[in-house]
Amino acid sequence: MKRHSSARVQSALCVAAAILLTAVGAGTAAVADGLPDPGFEVVQGQTALVITDPQNDFLSPKGVAWGVVGKNVVANGTVGHIDDLFATAKASGMPVFVSPHYYYPTDHGWRFEGALEMLMHKIGMFDRKGALTTEGFAGSGADWLEQYKRYINDGQTVVTSPHKVYGPETNDLVLQLRKRGVTKVILAGMSANLCTESHMRELVEQGFEVMVVSDATAAAQLPGLDGYGAALANFRMIASHVADTRTTLEMMRSAPHS
Repeated sequence: MKRHSSARVQSALCVAAAILLTAVGAGTAAVADGLPDPGFEVVQGQTALVITDPQNDFLSPKGVAWGVVGKNVVANGTVGHIDDLFATAKASGMPVFVSPHYYYPTDHGWRFEGALEMLMHKIGMFDRKGALTTEGFAGSGADWLEQYKRYINDGQTVVTSPHKVYGPETNDLVLQLRKRGVTKVILAGMSANLCTESHMRELVEQGFEVMVVSDATAAAQLPGLDGYGAALANFRMIASHVADTRTTLEMMRSAPHS
């Protein structure tokens, strides 16, 4: 039995090695986890920065979700890293898109939700008074983190209609990107395994080339549930490239023009 098991393991390793050699020969980089890294080139005029949910309820210690995401936000330096991405995109002329999460009173009439949807409704996360009013918005959990307002409210950043569950299927992000000729997306924001990952998945399905900034996001960490770890695995398996903020900033600053 041991001999047969050993033979199967050796055969599997040979197959894996052949796949990796093929990947490298095709011009992709193979890394320690056994997957190729297709890579990502930032090209001015084709690339945009997309930030999901840069809002108080996720990123402020006063936000309603801070108790479950705060530790990971602090560990990753998420707040500062998102700021760095905003600043560098603005300095380089890269278009910036924000996909926010809002709930209006009518959304609380939904008759069924998933687990975290139910929790968000219960704790009033991202609540606004209505779609056509900003009453009570300033400084609320649905508002932007204060330090990001200079970037988002500059008259140039595209703020899409709100997504309602996790992904951009329910808002106009894809339309806004296509109307500006964007084909490549640098993705960051909150939260890693929910809205950020869902945006990555849909953008890939829509034909965009996507890279994710690994430390410009964070997620809930609960007993037996590591949202950030889950997201990192899926980022690596689905996106064209995953990099930290420092590497991403260097890529943005040295980007060639199309």
